[in-house]
Amino acid sequence: MGIAELLSQVDGSGEFGVWLGRLDGVPVFVHEAERPHYSASTMKLPVAMAMMRKVEAGELALDRPVTVHNDFESAAGGRFGVNPDEDEAPATWTRLGAQVPLGWLATEMITRSSNLATDLVLEQVGVDAAHRALAESTLRSSRQPDLDPADDRSPSGASKIQRGIDDSAAQRAGISNLMSPAGLAGVLVAVGNQEGASGDYLRDLLAGNQWNGEIPAELPAGTRVEHKNGWDTRIRHDGGIVRPADADPFVLVVCTTSDLPDSEAQQLIASIALEAWNHRHDLKAVR
Repeated sequence: MGIAELLSQVDGSGEFGVWLGRLDGVPVFVHEAERPHYSASTMKLPVAMAMMRKVEAGELALDRPVTVHNDFESAAGGRFGVNPDEDEAPATWTRLGAQVPLGWLATEMITRSSNLATDLVLEQVGVDAAHRALAESTLRSSRQPDLDPADDRSPSGASKIQRGIDDSAAQRAGISNLMSPAGLAGVLVAVGNQEGASGDYLRDLLAGNQWNGEIPAELPAGTRVEHKNGWDTRIRHDGGIVRPADADPFVLVVCTTSDLPDSEAQQLIASIALEAWNHRHDLKAVR
């Protein structure tokens, strides 16, 4: 069953976007790839990317001590805190009031998808730097003019980081984090091709992801998948670099905003990943 047929089976139940292509950024299958979705935790990868840019520039260090707290500046003014009941990664909460290394927080942010760790890292990195990492990496369609990343007419304008996790006041004010499949694919392509220790660090973080119910779920055991997923009410996304032992790596991003039960949204992403895997020797044959 092809990817197009899998998507046709859920037609009418929501919005679905796919970007499948090579690690050089050339797509072989796209479906609504430039349409933005609420990003959920996929925004954590550009945050990590921006962090490593600042590490390379000498502005931050992975061993920098950060005091764990739950009080942050809202993008809408005022302060906010992360809701512990909606954070499925408990380790950071056990360190409240203590100092931990920035790199430890980054690991919790990516491998366990900790919301509290994310806002602590984002506080160190800055929202503007995280957005810039995303905007500069977003893949442009051949149909699009070469516009500035800040221009809302461009694909990169569709993907935005504007606030921290659980910034409810900003959300009510319409300040949201958005991600298109092309946006996340661009970040993955950038990370997949990044040379040196920073690239190795980011790829190893993604490979250590402990939430593997989407892209990796139906792939052969032991397959290296460097991925970051995200979920919320009606939201289930995953994007990653799949590295078969017997073929070139490929990039897959699937974003879903739908009325599907969450388990069915996960299964859809897993089925699309399996279809891509089955064509790994000739990705262009994917339909």
